Amino acid sequence: MAERIHVRGEGGQVIEMDLPLPEPIADRFTKGYLRRVNADGSPYTGTALTAEDGPPPESGGSALTNGVPPRPGKNASKATWVGWAVTVHGLEPDRAEDMTKGDLMELPDVPADPAAPGAGRGGKPGEDAPKGEWIAYVVSQGHLSADDAATLTKDDLIDLVK
Repeated sequence: MAERIHVRGEGGQVIEMDLPLPEPIADRFTKGYLRRVNADGSPYTGTALTAEDGPPPESGGSALTNGVPPRPGKNASKATWVGWAVTVHGLEPDRAEDMTKGDLMELPDVPADPAAPGAGRGGKPGEDAPKGEWIAYVVSQGHLSADDAATLTKDDLIDLVK
């Protein structure tokens, strides 16, 4: 008998599913559109899924990463990077998916906003920081939406918060 899990769908409903997840659903799970939950809809805090099932978006990292899910490897798929950006930076899955893999890779290890999920460090990025870090900072300060910030140059973002 297949293991069964519960996931919260995009509409908020809790759905019981068999593992392994079908490929299209596993892709949406990896990207953060679907989240693993308990049967009652509360956040799942049990053991993680296996690698072939995909990472649980709400796993929370380890003591080695101060509770922040670790940054994916450079060779990780874009879907994995999208899931990481959704989990760590709190981006909407659609917004993260619209970003290029390079833009996702430029995001800092933790958000600039200390109140954001997984934040361990705060403060304004240095002028030599990647554009993704400046986007995260400008959004966390409430100056612009992530979509609007992504359309600006790094210099424009820096000027916006001076």
